[in-house]
Amino acid sequence: MSDTDSFIDEVTEEVRRDQLYGYLRKYGWIAALAILVIVGGAAWNEYRKSQATAAAQATGDALIAALGANDAAGRATALAAVTPTTPGNAAVHQMLLSAAQSNADETAAAVEGLNRIAADGELPPIYREIAAFKALLIQGDGLAAADRRLQYEALAEPGKALRLLAEEQLAIIDISEGQSEAALDRLQAILQDAEATPALQDRASRLIVALGGTPDNLQQSQG
Repeated sequence: MSDTDSFIDEVTEEVRRDQLYGYLRKYGWIAALAILVIVGGAAWNEYRKSQATAAAQATGDALIAALGANDAAGRATALAAVTPTTPGNAAVHQMLLSAAQSNADETAAAVEGLNRIAADGELPPIYREIAAFKALLIQGDGLAAADRRLQYEALAEPGKALRLLAEEQLAIIDISEGQSEAALDRLQAILQDAEATPALQDRASRLIVALGGTPDNLQQSQG
């Protein structure tokens, strides 16, 4: 390479550097601002996460402390003083509060709280179904059999998380109304359902035997 070519290359490189510095002086503040926004946003997200975690931990600690009360009335009072921080926490808090209220013979308040959860369309279905089921259990015979049947049938629809437990309760209603055959059919269907837990199968088998029937699974093992 000639001296002339080297000189031209050096000049060209110098011009490029001058242009780069010019761009940095003119537009560098934009890059700096972008960096600040990115770093600041990340820091704010981390702060919010840490705050949410701390709030959840505080709520959990308060719930545990409240559940440590010696009697149901004391637990209900202590739980009522806890302030949940998220919709999910609020649902769990209300279920615990309703359980304590029910044990303290505050049935109306317990059912009212559970029904609020069941009617909250913002909550995941599982929360709503559990709340509706627990509200029905707490009311028991205090709710007309026709109303209980209607609500349990809604919980027993295919795809519902508590459908088999709802079927068990429907079988109990059948028994209370003298519909033994209908109850046996429901209970045998529970035994044959692959999603039935061992505990539920055991309860269904005992009811079938009490009704004078033979559980299908026992018939199959004998055959």
